Amino acid sequence: MIELRSQSVVYRRRHRLQVLQDKMQEYIDNGTQLGWLIDRKQRRVFIYRPNIAVEELDNPKTLYGEPLLPGFVLDLSQVW
Repeated sequence: MIELRSQSVVYRRRHRLQVLQDKMQEYIDNGTQLGWLIDRKQRRVFIYRPNIAVEELDNPKTLYGEPLLPGFVLDLSQVW
């Protein structure tokens, strides 16, 4: 699951991130095995997996789908 955080109304920015984080956790709770929440403006990625604390990456160049998606690489240069 990939979720991109859009650059929505400024006054709702913090609220919007929390809503997306809750949504990603709900996906994981309902059986999704891997979730990437990509925050384009802050160049951060939150990685969600079952039974593992959420991992936060600052300005990564790539994301790897291993071991769930062998060989899958997401090049974030096109996203930033």
